[in-house]
Amino acid sequence: MAIFHLSVKVISRAAGRSAVAAAAYRSAERLHDERLDRAHDFANKSGVVHSEVLLPESAPEEWHDRQRLWNDVEAFEKRKDAQLAREVEFAIPRELNQQQGVELARDFVQPEFVDRGMVADLNVHWDIGADGLAKPHAHVMLTMREIVVGEDGEATFGAKVREWNATAEVERWRERWADHVNTRLAELDIDARVDHRSLDAQGIALEPQDKIGGAASRMDGRGLEAERIEQHREIAARNGERIIANPSIALDAITHGRATFTNRDLAMFAHRHSDGREQFDAVMQSVKASPELIELGKDGRGEDRFTSREMVETEQRLQRAADKLVALNHANVPATSHQGGLDAAGTAGLVLGREQQAALAHITRDRGLAIVLGYAGTGKSALLGVAREAWESAGLNVRGAALSGIAAEGLENGSGIGSRTIASLEHGWSQGRDLLTSRDVLVIDEAGMVGTRQMERVLSYAADAGTKVVLVGDPQQLQAIEAGAAFRAIHERHGAAEITEVRRQQESWQQQATRELATGRAGDAIHAYADRDMVHAADTRAAARDDLIERWDSDRQARPGDTRIILTHTNDEVRALNEAARDRMRAAGDLSEDVAVKAERGERAFAVGDRIIFLRNERSLEVKNGTLGTVEHAGSAALTVRTDDGRSVAFDLKDYANVDHGYAATIHKAQGMTVDRAHLLATPGMDGHSAYVALSRHRTGVDLHYGRDDFKDQSKLVRTLSRERAKDMAQDYAKADPVRSYAERRGIGFRDHARDALSRASDVARQVPARARSVFAGFKPTAKRASVEPLEASRTNDTRRAVERYARALADIERMRAKDLPVLRHQQDALARAGDALAATGAHTRADLASAFAREPELVQQAAQGNAEPAVRAMHRETEIRIDPAKRADRFVGDWQALQQQRSRALSRGEQRAAGRLAGEMGAMAKSLERDAQVESILRTRKSALGIDARSIRPIGQDLAEIAGLGRGRTRGLGIGM
Repeated sequence: MAIFHLSVKVISRAAGRSAVAAAAYRSAERLHDERLDRAHDFANKSGVVHSEVLLPESAPEEWHDRQRLWNDVEAFEKRKDAQLAREVEFAIPRELNQQQGVELARDFVQPEFVDRGMVADLNVHWDIGADGLAKPHAHVMLTMREIVVGEDGEATFGAKVREWNATAEVERWRERWADHVNTRLAELDIDARVDHRSLDAQGIALEPQDKIGGAASRMDGRGLEAERIEQHREIAARNGERIIANPSIALDAITHGRATFTNRDLAMFAHRHSDGREQFDAVMQSVKASPELIELGKDGRGEDRFTSREMVETEQRLQRAADKLVALNHANVPATSHQGGLDAAGTAGLVLGREQQAALAHITRDRGLAIVLGYAGTGKSALLGVAREAWESAGLNVRGAALSGIAAEGLENGSGIGSRTIASLEHGWSQGRDLLTSRDVLVIDEAGMVGTRQMERVLSYAADAGTKVVLVGDPQQLQAIEAGAAFRAIHERHGAAEITEVRRQQESWQQQATRELATGRAGDAIHAYADRDMVHAADTRAAARDDLIERWDSDRQARPGDTRIILTHTNDEVRALNEAARDRMRAAGDLSEDVAVKAERGERAFAVGDRIIFLRNERSLEVKNGTLGTVEHAGSAALTVRTDDGRSVAFDLKDYANVDHGYAATIHKAQGMTVDRAHLLATPGMDGHSAYVALSRHRTGVDLHYGRDDFKDQSKLVRTLSRERAKDMAQDYAKADPVRSYAERRGIGFRDHARDALSRASDVARQVPARARSVFAGFKPTAKRASVEPLEASRTNDTRRAVERYARALADIERMRAKDLPVLRHQQDALARAGDALAATGAHTRADLASAFAREPELVQQAAQGNAEPAVRAMHRETEIRIDPAKRADRFVGDWQALQQQRSRALSRGEQRAAGRLAGEMGAMAKSLERDAQVESILRTRKSALGIDARSIRPIGQDLAEIAGLGRGRTRGLGIGM
């Protein structure tokens, strides 16, 4: 389970601090402090794997020298209590390797700090704790003053930028880091996520903890971090005590975003919230022995799955509320005469199709719960608009709700049903306002995005009030943020009216493509668009971005009356696309003079004619998070915007500054959106759910762009955009009996009607008509066959034991060499025998493990001490790289860039011998391409990353042999070679 941590503090003289000393400690260097005339030497500090100074464009080049930079800062600040630097520290997910962790940190620091004018001293630490687990994190020291260029052309420090120190800015950095981490984890297909919100905001009864690296924790009282280390341990120990006393705290925290979890998830959580091995074991034992823990058996990967009693009971309450609503006798509203309406595509006077008429009859009958399951663009808005008229004609009050503000706005605009967010409704109910009655109909749109707990609260309240509830959604679109898949579970239990006739797209083949996306056949849909020249590949993502903007601009000028949106997966790409789109608008003369505006996300330039997006719900302005519009008047203090639904909204920026350019948006903001034409930039973080949403927003056409540095070919694109990441429910794993029997052995004592509900859930699921289950077959993990499972477990155990044996023999030899002692014959024989045993588990196992040990030497001691799992995982990664040319190419690029940085550093220090050694290693890498034609072919599309002129037609190896490699960064310990 990835851990979130990002903290910001100020390094100040008032606290007796020195910026030079802080920089020396964080970079593990020896730096001379000119103000104090003393050296700060931390060159023996271990764990620093990457260190570099990143400069904005206006900064002088000599500040790449860390010692010069921070001595200049010290010299500029005159006050004895001066604030010298700001430090941002953040945790890097240990699920990443070192190269990925460094890239993650650099890709965050550059746009968030450096591009805004700060000098950033980045140091990545990769400490290993006493328990053998990595504790990677980054320290970023930032300058606090703007950089000004004098008349003589010399750059120096100017005034301090106070907004960089604002509380709101810190919270924005926290949110942006969480988004950045989650995006990268998704791109790497790692099943882990982080949450930037405080534990209190998440409803978790634990005390927040700072992240402390393993190397710092071993310094006891000698280091600069002693006080913070002690505080961290005290908080971890207190949290451990809380969990031991009340293990349900841990279960509540773990199941906040997932309904079920594995042993590894639990161990990672316990490690975070305990101090020392003894307390870690006590926390694990306490949670495992808790009667609140429910075993669910094995999932499809053979891993044990668990959940909490609270989650099981929440699912039971959800089932009971749904059952109660189904049994509710609500007003039967005749709707057979209502055949016309306004559909999602905006077509007035539409005649409802056969499926829509059946769905209309379904939701207006006398049952208190109705479910509509419809593909994207099937006219659900038209259906709900007609139903609203029928309900209101019968004297009922119709109210709408959705998880997000923009989805609520879409529901209101498409159907005429006054709508709010679910959170807003719940808050009103808690205050005794806007209470539901038996004369209300509550329509919940995009219900597939609502988590189990929230859905249970809403349905239970509605059932008690006698309110009719209509759930409308599509479980194949974007998944719930919180735990569970409530909409899918309710649909499987009670069935639904289904609408599969797509109406949004005008061409029949596009309608068929949307159906294919909805049913998990993304490959067929993408091939259909590719056959019509709507899928465009470029050598790099940057080139794909340029192609997209060119096509978008041509379409904009050719069809000025059409609506369009640019979609992509990450906020960073959204910003780059917005800037590129504005450049085209400016070049065409379609924007007035820019006005600088201080927006919530930083300074922006707006002009009359600009597309704009609102980023926060604001009832006084009647705008939602995701509302789009066009700027009608732009001033430095106020804006006037014509929203896409025709309203003119004027606001003062000191009251509302949550705006940004709106040419491009993330896919998450697009669910529920309809435009004439969409332009999509695909990135590796996408999956089948986001692809379905992105490729179904358009009426007339969509253009899908991708770079071959992200997807080597269209087949790789298809595999990525077909990935299934549906959320699960506890009931998915247990057909009632396993959960009940385990609970009863621990004396939980489920109520009889709860047991019956579980049994009914299983029976009803089996009895649901095939059509109600076949369209969206949810994730249903199944245990492996008993005859297969012991064999697989046996093979895994054999490999683990062989790895441990080999590591022990290797560690024994390394100890002899470290003491300059000769390796004894029996030690050599032991290593040979261990190697033979390892080779017996696989033809290339020994070579792959040796490669893993060479790149991460610390794995040898871990495995020798009995913790072989990290080494086994590293060995498997080496196997994947060995057999996959694309991954070998990725490693080649990373290793090459690392060597360039190291050589550049050695040259800048005058260390000619070290520079020569590194040049030799680079030459060996270049020559290795003669033996790997596949990698050489792939690298031809990645010349820029290797520092090669794109126009060169020579073999890659020849170009690389001539490269000087004067990179400014320095990377340690990432490993060299293939």
